[in-house]
Amino acid sequence: MIVSIKGKITETASFQVVVDVQGIGYAVNVPLTTTEVLPPIGSEVYLHTHAVYKEDSHALYGFKRREERDFFQLIIEKVSGVGPKIALGVMSRLSLPILKDAIARGDVTLLAQCSGIGKKTAERLTLELRDKIFPTPPSTVPFQANAAQSDTNLHEDAVAALVKLGLNASVADKSVRKALLNFKEAAPSIEELVKKALG
Repeated sequence: MIVSIKGKITETASFQVVVDVQGIGYAVNVPLTTTEVLPPIGSEVYLHTHAVYKEDSHALYGFKRREERDFFQLIIEKVSGVGPKIALGVMSRLSLPILKDAIARGDVTLLAQCSGIGKKTAERLTLELRDKIFPTPPSTVPFQANAAQSDTNLHEDAVAALVKLGLNASVADKSVRKALLNFKEAAPSIEELVKKALG
């Protein structure tokens, strides 16, 4: 099983990156949330991967973070009727923290906005994954901000603030992901991040 790949980026597209490893180019399918944070062509990249083997094809799926790769595996292995293509679409629409939050709260409406997901599939996602992601019952309050939360929840807090301002959750999530790319050196405050996301 190929669990990671490290090499030079030679090509990129919305859902795929070609990684050159010692002269061999590997086509790696990636969600948009990974494409957004890839370095430019010619740079070295490290991706956590999951290989899918079928009788007539083999495909490699890559993610910037191990948690994203593990979640992708969980979706395709535990949710009936959801294959790699749909799972990639789901993870392209929503970042992992917001996706987990939507599943925890049973937010079928938000999940159904993902490519290839209808209401029934969204319901299956929540029913079949909630207990595997959250062994204890999660909060039912959507995107609840808490001043004592760590920096790891900055993304979720910013999305919460934008949702309160009237933005659609998936649009807010995308805006925050884009805004975070502007803060390479130090983590921004919630106010700075929200301002950047709105700008």
